[in-house]
Amino acid sequence: MEDCNWEDIIETPELPLEIIVYILSFLHASDRKEASLVCRSWYYASQDSQRKITFCFPASASSLELIRGLGRKSRCGLIISQLDGFSMSRSLLLEVGLCLGSKLESLALPGSSVTEASLLALLPRLTSLRSLNLRGLNSLFMSGAFLSREEHRQQVRSALSGLEELDLSDIRYLSDLTFNRLTGCTPRLRRLSLAGCHIAFEFDPYGGCPVGAVSDSSALLSLRNLRRFLTEQKSTLVSLDLSRTSITPESLRTVAQVQDLVLEELCLHGCKELTDYSMEILVKHQPSLQRLGISACTELTSRSVEAIAQGLKSLTHLSLSRDWRITEKGLADLLSVSSLRSLDLSECLHVSGTEIVNGLTESSAARAQLETLNLKSCTYIRDLAVFSLTQLLGDTLRELDLTSCVNVTDLSVRAIATYLQRLVVLRLGWCKEVTDWGLLGMVETARCEPDQETGDKGPRFTRTFGNMGFFKPPRLPFEDRPKLVTQNDLQQFRQQAGASLLALSRLQELDLSACPKLTDSSITQVVHYPDLRRLSLSMLPEITDASLASVAWHCRSLTSLALSHCPGISDRGVAQAAPYLRRLQHLYLSCCNNITDRSLLLLVQHCNRLKTLDISRCKNISITAVDLLQSQLPFLENVHYKCIGGFDLTLTLND
Repeated sequence: MEDCNWEDIIETPELPLEIIVYILSFLHASDRKEASLVCRSWYYASQDSQRKITFCFPASASSLELIRGLGRKSRCGLIISQLDGFSMSRSLLLEVGLCLGSKLESLALPGSSVTEASLLALLPRLTSLRSLNLRGLNSLFMSGAFLSREEHRQQVRSALSGLEELDLSDIRYLSDLTFNRLTGCTPRLRRLSLAGCHIAFEFDPYGGCPVGAVSDSSALLSLRNLRRFLTEQKSTLVSLDLSRTSITPESLRTVAQVQDLVLEELCLHGCKELTDYSMEILVKHQPSLQRLGISACTELTSRSVEAIAQGLKSLTHLSLSRDWRITEKGLADLLSVSSLRSLDLSECLHVSGTEIVNGLTESSAARAQLETLNLKSCTYIRDLAVFSLTQLLGDTLRELDLTSCVNVTDLSVRAIATYLQRLVVLRLGWCKEVTDWGLLGMVETARCEPDQETGDKGPRFTRTFGNMGFFKPPRLPFEDRPKLVTQNDLQQFRQQAGASLLALSRLQELDLSACPKLTDSSITQVVHYPDLRRLSLSMLPEITDASLASVAWHCRSLTSLALSHCPGISDRGVAQAAPYLRRLQHLYLSCCNNITDRSLLLLVQHCNRLKTLDISRCKNISITAVDLLQSQLPFLENVHYKCIGGFDLTLTLND
C-alpha cells in the first residue's frame, strides 16, 4: 500500500437493484433474511426477490408503524391475529386500508373478534384482494346482520369482484342469508372452505328431501343454498372443502351432481358418515379431481380405494390417513395411476406395503411417480417392503414418513441412504430398532455370547415348567443392548464408501426422536446437513453435549431443534451450540434437568430470533431467568415452562 496513489482509486459503483434481486433469488428464504441486514439496497432487493411476502403479526400499537412501512411494497399479504373491537384494532384496520388498499393480495384474521363496522370500513379499500380468510370469526356472523344493507354490499362487491379464495371455516353461525350476501359479492371464487361449519345436510325421514329444500329457515347454511351457490359459480370454482361437517352420502351425491361443476380439489377430512357408495358416486360425477382428502372417514374400506383407482385418472394427491378399515386390496391399482404424486396412508393399520410394491412393479411403464409417501404408524411395514420401495421410487421420492413403523430396522435405513439420495424430508421417529450401525451404513459385527462359545445353548423353558433355579432364564428382547460402536469402527466408517445417512445431502427435515439405541457415535458422524431446517432428537437418552455441539456446527441453517427428554444435554452443550444457531426459531428442551439459568442467558445472547421455547419440567431453571428471557427476545411468542421453580404455568406472549 506504500506506492498506492489514492487519486487513482475508483469507488466501486453500486449494482443495479435488478442485479441484486436476481442474485438473491437463488437463496433460501432464511438466507435472504440474513442478506437483508447488510444495507438498505440489499434490504429492498431481498423483499423484491420474493414475488409475494406474507407478514404475520399480532395486533398491537407497534404494528401501526410496520403497516406504514409496508406501503412502499408493490404487493404483500397480511395475517393479523388478536384483533378486537377496541380503538387500537380499529385504527390498525383503518391503517391497512389507507396504506395497503391497492397492494394487499391476501388477508387473514385468525383468532380475532372483529366488528362488522371495522371490516366494512376496510373491505371496500382492498381492490387487489385475491384471498380472504375469515376462519373462526364467529362474532362477525353471530347477529346475522353482516352485509344486510344494500349500499354496503355494493361497496364490497366492487372491491372483491376479483376475490379467488374465501375461507369461512369453523364459523358456527353461518346462515343462508349471510352466506348469500357474502358470496354474492365474490362472483369469481375458485376456492371455498366451509370446514367445520354447521351445515344442514339432514334429510326429512318422511319425504326424503334435504331440510333446506322444504323449509325457508335461514338459521343454518342449508344444502339447498350450497347447491345454488355451486350452480351459480360452477364456471370458476375448482376447490371445495367440506371437512369436519356432517355431510351424508346423499348430500355428497347432490353436490357432485351439480351440472357442469368440474372440481379439481375436494377435502372431506373427518366426514364420518361417508360410505363406499358415496365415493363411487363422487368419482363417477367428478372424474377430473386432482386432489382428494378423505382422511378419518372411518366407514370407508378398500372398495373406495378401488373406485378411486378406476375413476380418477388425473389424481395427484390422495390422503387416506386414519381410514382404519382400508387394507392392501386396491393399492396395487392405485399405484398404476401415473399422475399420482402424493399418497398418505398414515395410521392405516392393515397396510403392509406389499400391494404398493406390486403396483409399482407391475405397472412400470405407467406407474405413479410418488414424491411424498406417508406410512406413519403402519406397523405391518417391514424391511422388505421399505427396501423394495426405495429401489422403485429412488428417482422421484422427496418426502418419506416412517414414524412409528416399529418393525423397521437398520436394513431399511441403509436402503434409504443408498437409493433415496434426493430426499428432502425423512421421519424415523419411534423406530426403536434403528441403531448407530444403520445411520453409519455399517453392518454390526457379530456378537459372541457365552453359550455360543461353548456350543451349549442350554435347556429351554416350556409353558409348564418354570424357573426352579437350575435353568438359565431366556433373554428378553428389551434386555438386548446394541453393541457399542468403537473407535476402530468409526475409523472404518470414515474410510469406507458405504451408504450412511451422510448421503442424504439435500435433507431439510430429519426426525430421529424416540430411537433409543442411537448414541453420539452416529449423531456426531452423520448429521452434517448444511441445508437442514428442522431436526428432532427428542427422547434419545444416550446422546450428550457432544451431539448438540456437532449438530450446531454442521447444521447452521436450523430453525427448529427438539431435544426434549435428553438427560445428557446440559449447559455445556448449549454454550457450545448457541453461537452457531443464530437462525433458531423453535427450541424444545422439556425434561432436560441439566439445563439451568445459564442456558437461558446464552439463548438471549446468541438466539435472538427465538419464537418458541419449551423448558417445561426443567427443575433447575428459575422464574427470574424466564422473565429476563421474555424481556430480551423481541420475537418470542410462546414460552412453555410447566413445573419449574415450583410453578405449573404455560405462558403465551402477545407482544
